[in-house]
Amino acid sequence: MKNLIFLFLLLNVFSMQVNGSVPNFKVDHIEPSFWWAGMKNTDLQIMVHAKDVASLRTQINTPGIRLVSAVQTSNKNYLFLNLKINESVKPQTFQIDFLKDDKVVFSQPYTLKERKSNSAVRVGFTTADVLYLITPDRFANGDSGNDNHPEMREKGNRAFKGGRHGGDIAGIIKNLDYIKNIGFSAIWLNPVLENNQQEYSYHGYSITNFYKVDPRFGSNDSYLDLVQNCHNKGLKVIMDMIVNHCGSFHWWMNDLPDTDWINFDNKFVNTSHQRAVIQDIHVSEYDKKLFADGWFVETMPDLNQRNTLLATYLIQNAIWWIEYAGIDGIRMDTYPYPDKDFMSDWTCAVMNEYPNFNIVGEEWSENPAIIAHWLKDKVNPNGYTSCLPGAMDFPLQSALGKSLRNNNWYPLYETLSLDFLYPDASSLVVFPDNHDMSRFFTQVNENLDLFNLGLTYMLTTRGTPQIYYGTEILMSNPGTDDHGIIRSDFPGGWQGDTKNAFSNTGLTSKEIEAKNYMQKLLKWREYKPVIHHGKMLHFVPSENIYVYFRYDNKEKIMVILSLNKKDQTIDLSRFKEILPESFNAFDIISGKKLEVTNSLLVPANKSIILEIK
Repeated sequence: MKNLIFLFLLLNVFSMQVNGSVPNFKVDHIEPSFWWAGMKNTDLQIMVHAKDVASLRTQINTPGIRLVSAVQTSNKNYLFLNLKINESVKPQTFQIDFLKDDKVVFSQPYTLKERKSNSAVRVGFTTADVLYLITPDRFANGDSGNDNHPEMREKGNRAFKGGRHGGDIAGIIKNLDYIKNIGFSAIWLNPVLENNQQEYSYHGYSITNFYKVDPRFGSNDSYLDLVQNCHNKGLKVIMDMIVNHCGSFHWWMNDLPDTDWINFDNKFVNTSHQRAVIQDIHVSEYDKKLFADGWFVETMPDLNQRNTLLATYLIQNAIWWIEYAGIDGIRMDTYPYPDKDFMSDWTCAVMNEYPNFNIVGEEWSENPAIIAHWLKDKVNPNGYTSCLPGAMDFPLQSALGKSLRNNNWYPLYETLSLDFLYPDASSLVVFPDNHDMSRFFTQVNENLDLFNLGLTYMLTTRGTPQIYYGTEILMSNPGTDDHGIIRSDFPGGWQGDTKNAFSNTGLTSKEIEAKNYMQKLLKWREYKPVIHHGKMLHFVPSENIYVYFRYDNKEKIMVILSLNKKDQTIDLSRFKEILPESFNAFDIISGKKLEVTNSLLVPANKSIILEIK
């Protein structure tokens, strides 16, 4: 019997040697796990993570696919394989061989998939769109079965304002008709990738796997389902991405690919948040490094994009998600914090692969000059160039709040007058609030008239509007700026909610009025190319009334915003350069037709939107 067992083991070992395999050799991670044939950029970097993999030699014996180099790092558990893929190579699965002493000890299959027919020419979101921003954990719980996951550190706790509440991709899919019916044409989701952190992971900005959807939101397949369902309903999808940092429990943090993978030698040093240092011609190198290399918080290690292997990894990750999921845009988080030259490379690589795509960068500055620095076609004194199509318009958002709260249109007027700083001001995304600041209704001290004035402006000014979920029903955060409250659960998104904003059950008359007002403006804006692409002409505010026009060679829209406590008649002769002496108009808000001569009555604290006939 012992002889039979020995013979069996001997034959098994011999079989392994003949077949070129070694027991227990296991690839822990290979990223990206697949790619596509026919990409414009024919270079591909594959990161292989396996114990002692750097001790092996690699080869590829497939026509049209050339292994250019296998790069070793300071960590023997990683290899970075650089491939050149011939443009004519067809979709296929090929073998990557790992050799020891010229013998194949392991073969890893790798697949090049077929691209969708319209992939390279996909059109991103445009000024014709209105984005609905959603924090997935707080919108709707469509599948209570994924509220917890055995491999995830943090469990669901809806009673805790900073905990996991259970919102997911299924909940968003379930309520797409609600989003569409109000008049939105695109959704932007706060990050949905895995955040396997110990606490406060719901927001999604501490990514622990750049290629995997968090299982408490769903799966990669359910994300694909979301995109497809959105496209079927005429909705676009914008993906929130982060390249500045990862989560402290990212899988590679226990076995870093290289010694310089994380800034400040993998030790927490807080960023200064002094954004102006990038453009400051007098700045010290110390202050530049502290801003760009410093960490947001200890649980968000700051990535060093000057490491070329990491830079390529992050660029390919963005392209992978565009190609894989068919998304329509990217919102890049904390845009100025990563290495600035890398961000130029990142935007140009994405836009080179997808020339009609769209990206909006988050640069949270109230200074238009700082925002403009990052944009495509901006001529900068320091010579910096970029391919970034658009940015979030924080200056306009801030100015709108100041004007409404202080009963003075000048901050808003003066901020818009600085549009000359931008290469194209229409590329900006405008918004009254988002997930990182007080709700707009709170910003205007819960005054519905001011709320409606602000909403009118954001939906008729230049740029692409973005509205945060719940703004349409006056969600607020009175007396606190806690993010857990700002990102409260959308009423009706959970079974048993007594208040349901999807069906209007339990909403106050004021909340219904606000929703109806938004819906009216959005439905009207949807079919108004003059608002999407038209020029803008505004007049210096006078007597607390701000007047501006959107116009093209086919149509003319007049917008009048009043901060007066009483009704007031305005003299129209001031606007004769764009208005005839008398004209017919249609009032969008009241639904009335008007015959206008030399004056117009403007109601107190109200908006007027006139289609000039």
